[in-house]
Amino acid sequence: MSLDLHTLLKDWPHEPGVIKVRKVVGLDGAEKLQLRIDLGILQMEMQGRPDGQHPHNCESLLVYHQRRAARADGRGESYDLDTDECNELQQEGIQYYHRYLSLFQINDFLGVVRDTQRNLDLFSFVAAHTERDELGWSFQQFRPYVLMMNTRAKASILLGDGKFAEAMREIERGRDAIQEFFQASPFPELSGKSSELAFLEEWLEEVSSKRPLSKLEIMQREMEVAIASELYERAAELRDAIRLLETRQTSV
Repeated sequence: MSLDLHTLLKDWPHEPGVIKVRKVVGLDGAEKLQLRIDLGILQMEMQGRPDGQHPHNCESLLVYHQRRAARADGRGESYDLDTDECNELQQEGIQYYHRYLSLFQINDFLGVVRDTQRNLDLFSFVAAHTERDELGWSFQQFRPYVLMMNTRAKASILLGDGKFAEAMREIERGRDAIQEFFQASPFPELSGKSSELAFLEEWLEEVSSKRPLSKLEIMQREMEVAIASELYERAAELRDAIRLLETRQTSV
């Protein structure tokens, strides 16, 4: 059997600037995720660590170190990551990056939420277990991007369910989290140059413009029209109806 990948690559050509992803069934009968890159194809597991490995009999290196840190904490000891361990964790984080980027392309937003949150947890863990600021920042510098992707996935789920108001609040939470990160970082001036913040602001405006009006908003606008038209009796009726609806919403 030839090990040449030419046929596979020819049948699924790379397109510059296009993220091409597909699901396939592996020899073990489980679904795999494939990402086409310029020099080949990356294949990832859908669950667990993307390469299917179990370092130190754990789901991932992060889980391994989290368990060791918890045991050290139980003994009242500190747990410090060295440079090599940070490098290994960073390489593992890149695997999850490739997978959540691929999952986003096929609209598997729950998977994106899972993998982005996992990398956010990685950043926090490294920051808490290394005394070298440059090592911590080598992870934390990616937090705005991962927060943006996490927010995009969560809001996309809500938009798919027609929950525009909830989606807008989710986008606002993501935006605020990125702003807070920059303000607490050594480089607060980066906030004004953040492409992640710019994207979420633009998306928020787009979602807002397409959001259907709620029953309360429709009544409020109708009341404004009634007042402008000097239909005061109708305006009074709408005012009372609005107060009743607001009371009901507050009590829910």
